Amino acid sequence: MRRHIAVSVTLGSLLLSSSPAFSQTAPADDTAIDLDVTARRLDQARGSIQPSLGATVYDFSRPFIENVPLGENAPLNQVLLRAPSVVQDGFGQIHVRGDHSNLQYRLDGVQLPDGLSRFSQFLMTRSINQISLLTGALPAQYGLRTAGVVDISVKSGSTDPGADLSVTGGSRNYAQPAGSYGGRSGKVDYFVTGQFLHNGLGIENPTASFSPIHDDTDQWMALGKVTGLIDESTRVSFIAGGMNAAFQIPNVPWQIPHYNVFGHSDWNSGILDQRQWEKTYFGIASLQKSYENLDFQLSGFARYSALYYQPDAIGDLLYNGIAPWTNRKSFAFGIQGDGSWKVAKDHTLRGGFLVQRERSTAFTAGNVLPLVANPDDPDAEPEPSEQPIGYNDGFDVTGWTYSVYLQDEWRIVPSVTLNFGLRFDAISGVTSAYQFSPRVNLVWQPAPTFTFRAGYSRYFTPPPLTQISASSLAILANTAVAPETLQNDPVRAERADFFDVGVSVKPLRGLTLGLSAYYKISQNLLDNGQFGAPIIISAFNYANGIVKGVEFNASYDDGPWNLYFNGAFSDNIATNINSAQFNFGPDELTYIANNWITTDHNQGWTFSTGAAYTFNAGRDWATRVSADVLFGSGLRTSIITPNDTSLPNYAVVNASIVQNIPIGLGRGTQLRFDAINLFDNIYQLRDGEGVGVGAPLFGQRQTFLLTLRQKF
Repeated sequence: MRRHIAVSVTLGSLLLSSSPAFSQTAPADDTAIDLDVTARRLDQARGSIQPSLGATVYDFSRPFIENVPLGENAPLNQVLLRAPSVVQDGFGQIHVRGDHSNLQYRLDGVQLPDGLSRFSQFLMTRSINQISLLTGALPAQYGLRTAGVVDISVKSGSTDPGADLSVTGGSRNYAQPAGSYGGRSGKVDYFVTGQFLHNGLGIENPTASFSPIHDDTDQWMALGKVTGLIDESTRVSFIAGGMNAAFQIPNVPWQIPHYNVFGHSDWNSGILDQRQWEKTYFGIASLQKSYENLDFQLSGFARYSALYYQPDAIGDLLYNGIAPWTNRKSFAFGIQGDGSWKVAKDHTLRGGFLVQRERSTAFTAGNVLPLVANPDDPDAEPEPSEQPIGYNDGFDVTGWTYSVYLQDEWRIVPSVTLNFGLRFDAISGVTSAYQFSPRVNLVWQPAPTFTFRAGYSRYFTPPPLTQISASSLAILANTAVAPETLQNDPVRAERADFFDVGVSVKPLRGLTLGLSAYYKISQNLLDNGQFGAPIIISAFNYANGIVKGVEFNASYDDGPWNLYFNGAFSDNIATNINSAQFNFGPDELTYIANNWITTDHNQGWTFSTGAAYTFNAGRDWATRVSADVLFGSGLRTSIITPNDTSLPNYAVVNASIVQNIPIGLGRGTQLRFDAINLFDNIYQLRDGEGVGVGAPLFGQRQTFLLTLRQKF
């Protein structure tokens, strides 16, 4: 039994997509209908292999996505921000239920390995047929990255036949052409989509100015999916995609250099030219089979990711004391299998495994300012030289991940279901660790309008494969960037006990209310920080951490009106940094070793709310008007002690108008206007202070965009 404890509002069961001008229904003969029935049956079977029983699930319908600014052309993280307990951070990051990242992405049930992307989104919203965010006490099939599971069903030629073209332009040199095409030939279904993006908002502005300096980005993304039916119970599918993005690193003008280089002690920081490139390519091949009471899917996957950082040759030395030309690469591949067997009337047994190999490499050829003694005062502290020296650094490390799980869904009585299982995860690489993780979920549904659930999950979260080695620290000894602390214990796997309870009610037609509470106790709580150049993102552990929070959600979907409201409070505290200590100063380490602090990525209060109304719903001239508000009480910053206060709260209002235009061309024409940050609220996501915080970052200022969309 699959139950959505908390469901995001379905913004219009028909909306614009139901109008004759924008119909997606393709003519079908009897053979096509048989293929449709078979495909739907296999989709349902795949869903039964990996149910979300007992987890907290937030569904984003396609009409809901269309009400997010830019609709399906929006970045995926902007869609996810419309769920409870999802917090906005800089560089496109989001945090779910108090975790720094710890997100898992699945395409058609297959888990994708983590990549190296720092600023870019490697998955397109426009490729998504259905999307859900799973969180809470997850069943045993979900492991490794467990703060949130972004479960994506990819579009196909059956769900989206024909061509769909659009072009977006507007403020900040925004240009985004995009398109997709889907269809079917016999038993083969195919779908391809892609987009290009250029604008002057590649990375968050480090200043409060209306337009950032040196912040252009060029990005392209593509995805293709081919599915073939072997027979009525067997299907093979192939998914491949990629992303290639280039970023300018934005500048803060009128900054005073910290060092002298080649006799220069002044520089216009507004003309610094730092750049970063990111690439990600992935592929998935799956075989799905259904036989009587047995369903399984066997998949192979691969992911290549690369990241390149180019400093300003002189400017980085003047301001940072180091100029690293760095590239990092990672290649991961593996196999995943999941199966479901209905062994008895009230018992469904599920099991699966995952094996993954990842090789990560890095090479840096840079310049750094060495420390030299003062010949006039031999007893004085060494000072940075004006003459840089070259250095080389790198690593090559291989890691393995092994996972296996088994669980039983037991329907004790018609209204009560118990799902219990055991999961085993092991890693080997820079660090080696393993854990057996019990999971149990109880769901009580005495009526279709009421559901109660409670669950416990033991979690095991491995650290990133790449870590800074002792040899890398030794290379930078006696330089301007030598760390104050040389201690560098290896980053460990996080182990946690997670408790979750929730209730969902549907008191009226179209109205859904949900309430959830969670409590997490962690050992070796994983966190990430930005240290050094923008490329350097390092993981570290707190010895102990406690994460707790509550969530409320409400949605109303009836007729032309569609409304939603999400509210959440979280508290995330931790103590004693016990790995990668070189990133921190001695005073900071001493304080955190003896005190509990709030983690830097914690935001106390988070709200999102929106409304949409469709005029002339179901008609050729349908018009949809929507608006939403995102509110945050602010991430943490340091004034006296680490992370001792929050940044000011903020609220961002967005609005959209979508108009169908029945001009008789193809299957429909649509004009869309979006206003992001309608009232031009100036708000700060980061101020450059706090544990692991590297730079000040401001949210996007007022932006107006116009989209023309045509279907054929």
